[in-house]
Amino acid sequence: MVIFMKIDVSTDNIKFFEALSSATRIRILEMLSCGPMNVKEIAEALEMSSAIVTRHIQQLEEAGIIKCENSSGIRGIQKICNLDLDQAVLFFRPRGKQSSTIKHSIPVGQYHAYSITPTCGLSSDSRIIGLLDDPRYFADPDHTKANILWFGSGWVEYRIPNYLLGNQEARYIEISMEICSEAPGYNENWPSDISFFINGIEVGMWTSPGDFGDSKGVFTPDWWNHGTQHGLLKTLLVSTEGSYMDGISISNVTIGELGISYGQDIVLRIANTETARNVGGITIFGKNFGNYDQDINVTIDYRNRVKI
Repeated sequence: MVIFMKIDVSTDNIKFFEALSSATRIRILEMLSCGPMNVKEIAEALEMSSAIVTRHIQQLEEAGIIKCENSSGIRGIQKICNLDLDQAVLFFRPRGKQSSTIKHSIPVGQYHAYSITPTCGLSSDSRIIGLLDDPRYFADPDHTKANILWFGSGWVEYRIPNYLLGNQEARYIEISMEICSEAPGYNENWPSDISFFINGIEVGMWTSPGDFGDSKGVFTPDWWNHGTQHGLLKTLLVSTEGSYMDGISISNVTIGELGISYGQDIVLRIANTETARNVGGITIFGKNFGNYDQDINVTIDYRNRVKI
């Protein structure tokens, strides 16, 4: 597969052109075109110190031209460098500040960490996973097959893949999910303060009015008789202006404060803390449950970084 960039010749992409403006960095690219090398090997070939080479490597990496990863070696950790770009197409008549989007659909059972209290449980669209009200089953290998999960208080955390390159910046992140409170059985008047964190920063809180079970969920399986039937579809947006839930401001936290950077996953935590005013738990619905046949849908809008 050939990896290429479309680059406008403009100040928006100055970091890319600066990365190519050094004879030393061009020599590094020539060497890497023959295969991966570690920093020490590059430094020896250039007859330079590793510290100076590291700065050149960082500039090429931030421009999205190379990619580095740490690897265990005989003498400790080595930084291995690879070309991450095969071609670049230059547009001398800039196309404008166009943005692009990356979309993910994350199954509700594919959390990577949790800390929860009963009442709690997980289920696929065909069976309960483990025993009800036993938090230990949140570590069951089958948790990845869950289409619905619920807990009385605590949190679950998801990793969102981040495919942005070093010369790109996120303009907004939008996260959509079906969610509600968690009451024993169900209780449509059961408020719960549900907080949302991205990369460890609380972007806002929404109070779910209840745990809905009076009417069957459109996609909830016929065999399901455990009270909760559906939730509410909520859309969280964090942009350059602030954070919003269904278009209503919930905080002044902006996308720039979230530390979304090249090479780092985006961590989403959904929480109902024991110190909240309304400790009413959380139920999260995925495909084949509730009123909306979807998992946790994520859209990341991005464009080339502006630096003059």
